[in-house]
Amino acid sequence: MGRKISTETRKELVKVLGCRYRDSMKKEKVRILDEFVALSGYHRKHAIRILASAAKSSPEHTLTNEVIRSRRVYDEAVKEALIMTWEAADRICGKRLKAILCTLVDAMERYGHLNLDPEVRKLLLKVSAATIDRLLAPIRDQAQSRRKRRRSRKISKQIPVRTFADWGQPNPGYFEIDFVVHCGESMIGSFIHTLVATDVCSGWTEFMPLLAREQSLVVEGLEMLIRQIPFSVLGIDSDNDGAFINDTVLMFCKQHKIEFTRSRAYHKNDQAWVEQKNGAVIRRMVGYERFSGIVAGQALAHLYHSARLYVNYFQPSFKLRNKTRDGARIKRVYDQPATPCERLLRHPAIDEATKEKLRSQRTQLDPIELLHRIRQSQAAMAALASADTSPQGPGRASLDQFLAQLPRLWQAGEARPTHRAHSMKPRHWRTWKDPFENVWYDVLRWLQCDPDITAKALFKRLQDENPGRFADSQLRTLQRRVKEWRQVMARKLVYACMKENSEVTEIEAIA
Repeated sequence: MGRKISTETRKELVKVLGCRYRDSMKKEKVRILDEFVALSGYHRKHAIRILASAAKSSPEHTLTNEVIRSRRVYDEAVKEALIMTWEAADRICGKRLKAILCTLVDAMERYGHLNLDPEVRKLLLKVSAATIDRLLAPIRDQAQSRRKRRRSRKISKQIPVRTFADWGQPNPGYFEIDFVVHCGESMIGSFIHTLVATDVCSGWTEFMPLLAREQSLVVEGLEMLIRQIPFSVLGIDSDNDGAFINDTVLMFCKQHKIEFTRSRAYHKNDQAWVEQKNGAVIRRMVGYERFSGIVAGQALAHLYHSARLYVNYFQPSFKLRNKTRDGARIKRVYDQPATPCERLLRHPAIDEATKEKLRSQRTQLDPIELLHRIRQSQAAMAALASADTSPQGPGRASLDQFLAQLPRLWQAGEARPTHRAHSMKPRHWRTWKDPFENVWYDVLRWLQCDPDITAKALFKRLQDENPGRFADSQLRTLQRRVKEWRQVMARKLVYACMKENSEVTEIEAIA
């Protein structure tokens, strides 16, 4: 603490040091502040406030503020002219108005809409973009519409969240829905989306192609899926896509008395059942090519018509029973693999009429015929993706031909036309100019004289006879060319010997 000083002395000290504190640099201010704290006994923060306020309240500082306030550059005339040009420019922002201000003023004066005093015009064209926004700020606030917007409740708040752990063991009828996009390698433009719905209990999967990602089309697709599903739909669970989370889909669910839930954002495992089918069914059937337009949509619908029956009646799948964690290891236990149809037939919640309908339809289906239809549709999809119009291919054979090919089809590699690699045409042209084109005759002459000469020696001779023409990096090219030439010559020698032997044999036979 400092020495005790009187109040009058402290005021005089503040007055004197405040002026010095205001005019000093940072290091000098630190020294003044140290002296003032030592003399007054004030806390350092309190001393800073006192000296700063004394500097602001000094007569010199007050006079400076009055001078600054009196230096007004843009008066009311400039402001009125600015408002008029701002309105003529359709109330654009200051930066855009500054860019067009000179042209706009000239046009308004040319047609007699504006007549400015020369000094006002000079100041108006001189004003900066920041000053324009500052002068027009109160004008903008007053000009804005005072109509209050009706605050609508966010749709996502009306739809409850359901995580993966919340499913438990639901009855058949609770579906997870999702989109699979057929955009190829680019999301630009329009392309087909496949609406996928998977029953959590049985794994029954339905899919529908949509030409666009739009909420009204989603509702139409859901109506079609509900008519195809052989049992009642009790609930749907979607991700947070805007095509699902909207008033249209919410109203559709309320009208059909369907429970509507959604997953958490950025938690794809909440929809693990449908995500698994996206890869195991849709991508396996269709692939990753880009499809768009009505023709591709019709081809996809034809493929899905056969695929849904083949997958749900003849494709067994595993179903997770439980999952336990032991440190970093996760142990999963699965039920015995079964088709969705078999799981529905074993479930007690499904009525006997529905089970009898499932059994009847299963007996009427031929899995080989369904697979043949799938291959034909996949061939059509592959043709759309690659513009292939050739009539050959396993997918375009008749049913009898397809059945005959099945035992040997594995020898041809990939059976699905949508997943086959495109055949590459052999390249018969050069991608760059041959560096040895003009000297190749000399190289052949040297090889004829000395067949055992190395390509490196030939390259060294070329560099000596053509200085600066061949770089060291071109040695490998010459080595390949010489190797090819020697293979051709060796082949000619072998074929010549074979020809001579065959002629000798013919002569002996004649004799």
